[in-house]
Parts: sequence; C-alpha cells; structure tokens
Amino acid sequence: MSRSKPWVMRTYAGHSSARESNELYRMNLAKGQTGLSIAFDLPTQTGYDPDDQLARGEVGKVGVPVVDLGDMRALLDGIPLDRMNTSMTINATAMWLLALYVTVADEQGVPRSELAGTTQNDIIKEYLSRGTYAFPPEPSMRLITDMIAWSVENTPKWNPINICSYHLQEAGATTVQEVAFALSTAVAVLDSVRDSGQVAPERIPDVVARISFFVNAGVRFVEEMCKMRAFVELWDEICRERYGVTDEKARRFRYGVQVNSLGLTEAQPENNVQRIVLEMLGVTLSKNARARAVQLPAWNEALGLPRPWDQQWSLRMQQVLALETDLLEYDDIFDGSHVITAKVAEIADAARAEMARIEELGGAVVAVESGYLKGALVTSHAERRRRVESGEDVVVGVNQYTTTEPSPLTANLDAAILRVDPAVEQRAIESLEAWRAQRDAAAVDAALTRLSADASSGANLMEATLECARAGVTTGEWSETLRQVFGEFRAPTGVTGSVGSGDRAGLADLRAAVASTGDEVGHHLRILVAKPGLDGHSNGAEQVAVAARDAGFEVVYQGIRLTPEEIVAAAAQEDVDCIGLSILSGSHLQVVPQVLDGLRAAGLQDVPVILGGIIPDQDARALTDAGISAVFTPKDYDLTTVMTRVLGVIRESKDLEPV
Repeated sequence: MSRSKPWVMRTYAGHSSARESNELYRMNLAKGQTGLSIAFDLPTQTGYDPDDQLARGEVGKVGVPVVDLGDMRALLDGIPLDRMNTSMTINATAMWLLALYVTVADEQGVPRSELAGTTQNDIIKEYLSRGTYAFPPEPSMRLITDMIAWSVENTPKWNPINICSYHLQEAGATTVQEVAFALSTAVAVLDSVRDSGQVAPERIPDVVARISFFVNAGVRFVEEMCKMRAFVELWDEICRERYGVTDEKARRFRYGVQVNSLGLTEAQPENNVQRIVLEMLGVTLSKNARARAVQLPAWNEALGLPRPWDQQWSLRMQQVLALETDLLEYDDIFDGSHVITAKVAEIADAARAEMARIEELGGAVVAVESGYLKGALVTSHAERRRRVESGEDVVVGVNQYTTTEPSPLTANLDAAILRVDPAVEQRAIESLEAWRAQRDAAAVDAALTRLSADASSGANLMEATLECARAGVTTGEWSETLRQVFGEFRAPTGVTGSVGSGDRAGLADLRAAVASTGDEVGHHLRILVAKPGLDGHSNGAEQVAVAARDAGFEVVYQGIRLTPEEIVAAAAQEDVDCIGLSILSGSHLQVVPQVLDGLRAAGLQDVPVILGGIIPDQDARALTDAGISAVFTPKDYDLTTVMTRVLGVIRESKDLEPV
C-alpha cells in the first residue's frame, strides 16, 4: 500500500540574534524538521531599527532581529536555500525581507527559480488582529501587488503571500467569519493584481497558483476539518467563477497551519499537549483538505517563550502522526459522510453570505477602513469570552476540574521557559552601528533616493528594494523612506461599536460599586487601557476595554504602539483613575518601568498601574516591587473578577474602604 507524502514539518522559531537563531535552525533541521519557519522580532516586523525609541525592550524578544543584509547572511549561513522550504512571518516589511532573502540566495549562487517558501504578507489581518502594519491600506496593497507581480516572473516557486486566517480566529472570529474574511482578503489581493496591469491576463492563473493560506485549527477538530473542506470548495469556486482558472492544479487550496495558541492555558499547562495533538488532527485527517505544512506551538507558550526541548516535543508529535500511524495510507476517509457533507455545506453557505456583505461594502480594504471587520471580531470575541466565563464552553483545568496535582513540568516555573538575554538589544545596536560605519554611504543614499522616487511614481518597488538590500540599507531606513511617501495609519480599534457581554454573573453588583465609588470621589471612574511598545496583539486589551465599559468605567483606549511618553501624556490629559497596560511580547521588564518613571516625573505617581499579559512569576514579583499595583495573566479569564480587583486597586489608591 502506497503512502502519501508527509506535509512539511516546521517549528516557528527565532530569538536574540541572527547567529543564535541560525544555530537553532540547524539543530531543528538535524532533528527531522523539513522546513524553516522564521519568527522575526517586532522592530523587524514593523520597520524599525534597534536604536529606534519604539524598539526599546522589543529587540530579539518574539523573534530574530534582521536589520540588514549581514543579519540575513548570518541567519541563513550553511542552510542550502535551493533545498529549503522557508516560511517567513512578515507582513508590512515583507518586500524588504524577501529582497534580503533573494540577495543571499544570489550570493550563494542559488537560482531564483529554485527558491521555495512563503512570505506571510497579509496586511489586512494586521489591521484586524496582530497590529504589525506600517503603512495605510492602499499603499500596503500596492506593496503586496508589486511583490506578487515580481515573484510570478522571478521566483515562480515562491508564494509571495499567505492569506492569513490564523490571527482572525485568535481575534475572536467564528468559523464562518474566519473563512469569509480570509477569502474576501484573497479576492481583494487578486483583484488588485489583475487590475494593476502588471500581469498579463493569460498569466492570472499563475498568480492564483501562487496564493497560499495560513490557517488556525482549534480543539473542535471535527468542525475545524469541515472548515478546511469548506475552504477548499469555496476557493475552487472563486478561482473558476471570478478569475476563469481552468487548471485544477492552479485552483488547489494551498495552506499551512499553526494550531491554536489562544487555546493554550496557563492553568494545568500539561493539558496543552493533548490540545495540540487534537488540533493537528483537524488539518491532517482529511486528505483532500490536508495542510501542506504544519507548525505546532509548544505546551508552555501561555507561560513564556518555549525552549528548544519544548519545540522538539511539538515536532515529535507531528512525526509520530505522519510516520507511525496509518493516516497517510488512505484516500480521504470522510468522502461520502452525510454528517461531514452537511456541516461543510452549512459553513460554506454562511461564508458566501458574509462575503457578499463585505463585497457590498466595497471589499475587504473598505471593510477594514470602515471598522466593520474589526467591530465584528471584537464582538465575536466578547461572546466567546462570555461563554467561557459562564462555563457554557468548558476549558478543562480553567473553568472546570481545576483541582490539580503539582506538575513536574512547572515545578521550577522560572526555568520552564526561554529567557532572552537583556544584553541582546545593546549588542544589536552595536552591530547596527558597525554595519553603518563600513558600508558605502553614497550607494545607500542612491538606493534610498531611487526607492523614494519609485514609490512616488507608481513603479514596481521590488527592484528598488533589491538595490537597497545590496547597498546595505537597514530595515528602519527602508521603512522610513516609504513612510515619508505613504504616511502612517492607525487602524480602528473596534471597541467603540462592539457589543459586550452585559449579562455576566456579578456584573450588576460591580456596576453599582463602580457608580458608588464615582459618587464618593466626585466623578465617573476613568481607566486608560494602553499598549506600550510594538506589541500589536490587541485582543486582550480590547476585551479588557469592553469589560471595563460594561462595568461602568469610562474607558480611554487609543489602540496599539504607544510610547511611554504618549501613555503618560494621555493619563494626564484624560485625568484617569487607573492605567491598564497590556504586553504580550516579553518587553514588560524594559517598557513598564519607563511608564512608571514617566508618571513619577509628571507628578502622577498616585495613579495606580496594572499590567496584563504573559508575565512569568519572577517578572511579576519584580514589577510589583517596582510599583505595579496588580498583574494579570492568562489564568485570569473571568473579566468580571478582574474588574472587581481593578476597582479595589482604585479605591485603595484613594484611601477608600474596600467594597
């Protein structure tokens, strides 16, 4: 009996520096990983050099910093690019990172036609969920269009975009929303390429064939598998009917997957192992809708950065399924199932209806600018949170079966995660300074001048970007040049128009207590919710803002990517009673003290500051000692309880009796 070829097995990895990440990649490949999945740090993703103010505390935290061609050389040292399938999680600066990758391949003597992999490059979902955008929607779509047009001609095996529904699910999307929003994004991208005139009409099937997707898979693995079959059906339909693609192979739904990190729990984290395995089944069981590449999170990602051993464990899960079981020996085991057929039809029909609504609004880009998509996600997320808080959705170890034995995996919790050396940032700055000192300044100036001119003229920007890479331009310089032409953008938060879960248990009593406290102090209680640094994962902050509003607080929420100085200024201007900071990138030890110092300098040291995010216990103790009034982590899922504690912090700061 013949076996199907296994999917590409990856581990999402990168940290500290290009050289340290290269060592990690080589080690993972030696363990049987069959492709690379590069995690870039937030300054690289958002287009800032390590010495930029906004990069403070963020360098090398959630991925590898790649500032220039020297970093990309070090990152890929000894890795044969003609035999590698590389996924790069990069969006706003995707063109820049692809240019660096291609330049290194050129230096290695690897033909561009042999390069295989993908750049994520889906900027639409960045405005909705992940926040690593740099430019407004229209020029961002232009960058994507230019990159796709160039790739089809020059790197025909490379997928220049991954339409990414992964982060939509993390931001609260229902199954139907995930399918509809992702496919609407794909339509927006393909329409843009088609209408640009950069690709001949007869080459549109080649463009379609290079569109790939990156999806999420939750623990409801039967529904997730049906979702993937619906994706396959709808994509085939769109390619045939909207773009006239007759080649069945070109219409194939190509996707990679990372299973649901949002579903990982801080409480009883050993349960995450079976969650990851079950989620993997949703994207592997159905042969006709099987992922082309899979990367699995580690069991401890709700606690902090995983160690190499934790990533190895996740890789072994894939290898056992693919190599020890009989899964790959069969055709699609669900063909002919009336249950599966009915569920797929239900998802597909509802997704068609939602896509029609988005089309009526003017398409995905307009739906982003209007706030429709973001508002829908925030509302869906609030509803999901309500179901968990009420116990309607069971999360084992969190809202049911919470009694537990001590876990040997977390006996020494501070040693159960990877810690990035704080000196990484200074070393990156020193490396940047050395790079600038040795390069040809005239060549850099000429390359940036051409980039600016091409951006202003409407020319395809890929060749100018390649010239920048070869000349020694840095990530921040490339991005800043385009910011000067394109401007910047602040995406809608989705909080104002969202519908909260106003029927939570205990909410009426909390509202009464908030109102009573307001009467005691002589004004409505006001909370500033803020995200310092470059971390754009705003889901938690948005839900806290909605929950605070539901509890009767006046809420000031200005979105993502704020400097400590901007947060202090907002606190003073809005005369707030409490500041809530949200950080998921690991930069809390560097960024939070800057906010506290700024408040003291402004005479606002009496305003209590609370913190939420993935905060290890050791860090939480240090931040409490520094002046943070309360620290909340993923285990604090009940936001009514959280808001009650926040009210207690406010009352204590004003010398009022506990309620």
